[in-house]
Amino acid sequence: MTAATIPHPRWRVPFLGDVLGTNPRTPVQDTMRMGRELGPIFTRRFLDQEIVFVGGAALAADLADESRFAKHLALGVEALRDVGGDGLFTAYNEEPNWKAAHDVLLPAFTQSAMRAYHPTMVDVTAQLVAKWDRGGVVDVSADMTNLTLETIGRVGFGYSFESFSRTEVHPFVRAMIGSLRYAQRKNFVLPVVGRLLGRAAEERYRADLAFLAEVVDEVVRSRRGSGGSDLLGLMLASGELDEVNIRNQVITFLIAGHETTSGALSFALYYLSRHPEVVEKARAEIDAVWGSADVPEFEQVTKLRYVRRVLDEALRLWPTAPGFAREARADTVLGGRYPLRAGQWALVLLPLVHRDPSVWPAPEAFDPDRFAPAAVKARPAHVYKPFGTGERACIGRQFAVHEATLALGTVLRRYDLVGVPDYELRVAEMLTLKPDGFTVTPRRR
Repeated sequence: MTAATIPHPRWRVPFLGDVLGTNPRTPVQDTMRMGRELGPIFTRRFLDQEIVFVGGAALAADLADESRFAKHLALGVEALRDVGGDGLFTAYNEEPNWKAAHDVLLPAFTQSAMRAYHPTMVDVTAQLVAKWDRGGVVDVSADMTNLTLETIGRVGFGYSFESFSRTEVHPFVRAMIGSLRYAQRKNFVLPVVGRLLGRAAEERYRADLAFLAEVVDEVVRSRRGSGGSDLLGLMLASGELDEVNIRNQVITFLIAGHETTSGALSFALYYLSRHPEVVEKARAEIDAVWGSADVPEFEQVTKLRYVRRVLDEALRLWPTAPGFAREARADTVLGGRYPLRAGQWALVLLPLVHRDPSVWPAPEAFDPDRFAPAAVKARPAHVYKPFGTGERACIGRQFAVHEATLALGTVLRRYDLVGVPDYELRVAEMLTLKPDGFTVTPRRR
């Protein structure tokens, strides 16, 4: 594939590349805007790096072919190697620990394991409810982050971040946010603004990483010899993963296991606050399935099929992990038109793929019925990928879906969500996407 055969933004600046009209805080949204103008495949240049973006559904589906393409660590994901090392998300394909950890952890995501996690998920959701029952305006993204971080901490590792009892942000969360922010901007902001800013940011970053490792190492030490069938218990009992890799896996799950789910919940609640007809339909299902039970059983959550569609549609519009990169296993041709040499890669930009009008009519409209069984069956394969693709797709998908469906069902059953009428969706970008500044006033029904 050569850049000459693929369009790129019109105003390309010597040395810097395609930086005009871009904001380092919103690289995904800037690239989406360019993609709408340039078509299903295009390039952007940052300094001396040329990146191929795919925003068309047909080309993205071709890249999902596991016989020809594999995961590639690109852009901010590779920058996260400092944070997650050879954890499941940031490992190179040839590193043995990702496959070893994947095999060790698979039992933690079986249906029987999910049943065992359900009571803790209910308990953490009850902490959110207790906070919202006190009244007042709530920052949705902040509270969804508290919910999902507390859930993965307790369910996965037997550790509480005291998310709903602390008056200040947990130091681990502060360090995690700082390291993610640095990693996201590492490849763009620092080379542009200069070495002095880079040195100061690097020092803060290293301090954040050291603190993350210190906290996780203490959690691991406290659990040695105590058994357990959660994520940490399985890793400790396996004997196949060394201490550094266990730390990398814990940090990976704490970050990836809460960031994506909290964003998905936040976007879903935003759209629900704007669509009373969807809320009405979802509540009718919740009332019918849960009945008068104070606490839903595991099976009652799995039967909330319309609520699940709400979540799916929110993830279509704003997939909280907004992209993934794929590299050619051998020389091939993408979409029958674009030659790729072995090792060449392209970045699938999911917010564009999920808005391709050839697959998604009225793509900007929020319509959960797109995920009714008949509609799903009628669509081409591999055009909806919020959890990634192939053997490196998200191992915790069912965990996240169950947790999010339980939370949405609980909130919709209990509250009317009164939003700020003139709020217009703003999307904050870090490792993941989240609504920025979105608040509601939960009122008991």
